Amino acid sequence: MRHIRPKYACRSCEGVEDDGPTIKTAPMPAQLIPQGIVTPGLLAYILTNKFVDGLPFYRQSNMFKRLGVDLSRATMSGWTLRAAEACSPLLELLYEQIRSGPIINMDETTVQVLKEPGRKNTSKSYMWVARGGDPEHPAVLFHYDPGRGGKVAEEIVGDFNGFLQTDGYIGYKALGEREGIKHVGCLVHVRRKFHDIIKTGSKKKSGTAQTILNLIGKLYRLEKKAREQQLDPDAVLVMRQEQAKPIVDKIKEQLDSRAKTTPPQSLLGKAITYALGQWEKIEVYLKDGRLQPDNNVAENAIRPFVVGRKNWLFSGSPRGAKASSTIYSLIETAKACDLNPYEYLLHVFERLPQAKGEDDLKALLPQAISKNAS
Repeated sequence: MRHIRPKYACRSCEGVEDDGPTIKTAPMPAQLIPQGIVTPGLLAYILTNKFVDGLPFYRQSNMFKRLGVDLSRATMSGWTLRAAEACSPLLELLYEQIRSGPIINMDETTVQVLKEPGRKNTSKSYMWVARGGDPEHPAVLFHYDPGRGGKVAEEIVGDFNGFLQTDGYIGYKALGEREGIKHVGCLVHVRRKFHDIIKTGSKKKSGTAQTILNLIGKLYRLEKKAREQQLDPDAVLVMRQEQAKPIVDKIKEQLDSRAKTTPPQSLLGKAITYALGQWEKIEVYLKDGRLQPDNNVAENAIRPFVVGRKNWLFSGSPRGAKASSTIYSLIETAKACDLNPYEYLLHVFERLPQAKGEDDLKALLPQAISKNAS
């Protein structure tokens, strides 16, 4: 894209000692990447290819080469870093969005990051994801950190008060016990432990496991029926208290009974121990119709990152991992708000350079665009 910048001279403005006329040149249009040659459309296309479709930059470079375009992986990486840094004010607003809603769902997965200070290239780092804010127009936040400790989760949720739903990872325990936070468990993780027993094919162990799975299946059929009937949270709460709670109580009775006779180190014993350890948090979903029995929304949010990781394998630096977390946050939030990710990135890249204040930035968030469209 070529910008033509007129120059004007005013001979009447010449000073006595000036060598020539005073010259004024039209300013360049504001750009996402100052002095960069990439257009918003090309940048949005490249980032959608990688962060939505999982195409690493080296594959895209080969694709462009077949079209006669010399576009290196290093160039695309540099554009991504600078674009993510330009979008960092939007990321700060997403943190606020996450903390403003009644529920936060959290999960984390590993990522290999090269050139981390004081660490080997083979060390595991982590990409955290949090989903929250307005339930109708949620925010999805990705957060890179070298560690997996509970302090990272505390940093993400900040001063949040409400329901925190996670899996059984011990790193969430202290945060879940904090005043103002009600910790909610994940029934799917309990189910997986018993499903693993069925996969071993042992008839002796599968009797209890199958009984538990059948009861959990009944709970999910109730949830499916509630979705099909489009029940509001109050109606869901009534349904759960009247129909789901007796089933949950029956599962607890089965667990308590078999825990007395099952060796704790057996596969069934470990499944029972895990379930009983999580049960108090599992039962919380019965008390609020806005909650889900599992943490699937967080796992679904982090899945695109996991799929992409199979293709690009690692991040080249901590700066690159942070850039990835920014772009994934914008894209997955756009998808959660039913926006086309390419069109959303294009919209942001075209308008972000002209943003003057917080109101302009908020207008660029997926939630604002989705609400205006509806």
